[in-house]
Amino acid sequence: MDWLSTFLLFFAVIDPVGTIPIFIVLTTGLDKRAKAQVALKATLIATGVLVFFIFFGGAILSSMDVSLAAFQVAGGAVLFLFALQMIFGESKPSGEMLEGEGDAVGKAIFPLAVPYLAGPGAILVAVLQAEKTQHGLWEMFFTVVVVSFVMLLAYMGMIFSLKIFSWLGASGAHVVSRVMGLILASLAVNSMLQGLGGYFSLH
Repeated sequence: MDWLSTFLLFFAVIDPVGTIPIFIVLTTGLDKRAKAQVALKATLIATGVLVFFIFFGGAILSSMDVSLAAFQVAGGAVLFLFALQMIFGESKPSGEMLEGEGDAVGKAIFPLAVPYLAGPGAILVAVLQAEKTQHGLWEMFFTVVVVSFVMLLAYMGMIFSLKIFSWLGASGAHVVSRVMGLILASLAVNSMLQGLGGYFSLH
């Protein structure tokens, strides 16, 4: 497996930098301890969701008789649209940023863990990476390690969100998200080309 490519792919779709301003909005009014609890619970829940799809997403596809080539093309197309949204629009859907009102647990589960950290794009990538490794336990384990590392970065970003956001600023966060969107678009196109090549037995 190309670990750098896998890391960049998960980093782009999880978008730890783009999560920082959302975390700040959702946790406004909470004390430092409550904010840390929200960040921890959201990270653990999102990681659990992605790990589930890494191990069982392939079985779900098999039960639906969906081939890897078809999923690569469809997943790549969806990821490409997601990347275009990151490049030309907001890194995260801004219309839902004020949702998730309620206690800290509610905010950790929705919308922070799902759909921001473990969103449709991240779930697609988790299933796609598991399919590419042909369900090898060793490769799947390292995919889990990569996901956990990216989630750790997201957790640290939320913990130090105010400092990071004051350093980057809104414009800096947008620049990082757009660069990651461009990388994600390239990886999405590569996924579609691999899917088409596999389906038509091309090299």
